[in-house]
Amino acid sequence: MVREVFGRHFKIKLQYEDASKLFLRRLKGVTDPERKRKIIGRTFIEVFQAATKRVGQAKFLAQGTLYPDVIESVPIGGNPAQMIKSHHNVGGLPKNMKFKLVEPLARLFKDEVRELGLELGLPREIVLRQPFPGPGLAVRILGEVTPKRCDILRAADTIVVEEMKASGWYYKIWQSFAVTAAGAQRGRDGRRADV
Repeated sequence: MVREVFGRHFKIKLQYEDASKLFLRRLKGVTDPERKRKIIGRTFIEVFQAATKRVGQAKFLAQGTLYPDVIESVPIGGNPAQMIKSHHNVGGLPKNMKFKLVEPLARLFKDEVRELGLELGLPREIVLRQPFPGPGLAVRILGEVTPKRCDILRAADTIVVEEMKASGWYYKIWQSFAVTAAGAQRGRDGRRADV
């Protein structure tokens, strides 16, 4: 959806990288959510760096980092608060990057970003889209991440989004999503199946 919207509205040369097999291989057997985030963050940076070599003379890396990402990732100004969760886009980028980092939204909250986006005339489907976690489906899968569980969660998430839009609630609440848990379940035929 994001590729389609960017292509239709922004007419930019968008480079798409499919590193799903690499991510799944590195996540095999991992169940701890914070460990998943760390693996995904490191892998994201590796894939990003490899992809940038094919871009050419790019000078900037623009990120959509928001203030909650910063707040959740690090204690601020001597605040005794602990890290809530890690964000690969906050403190996870390599020090030797060849790009100038641009984060124009890093001191704004989501509602402020949406107001700005609408004021700039950006497409509503992007501006009002509910947040999707940087680490993707992996943090919405309780237990090990497998291709089958990803497929189940994608299907479930599509149903949630479609139903929220059909009911008129999608744009009234901040976030709604599906989560899947690993375990044995019985199929329609009565046989046990691990999902």
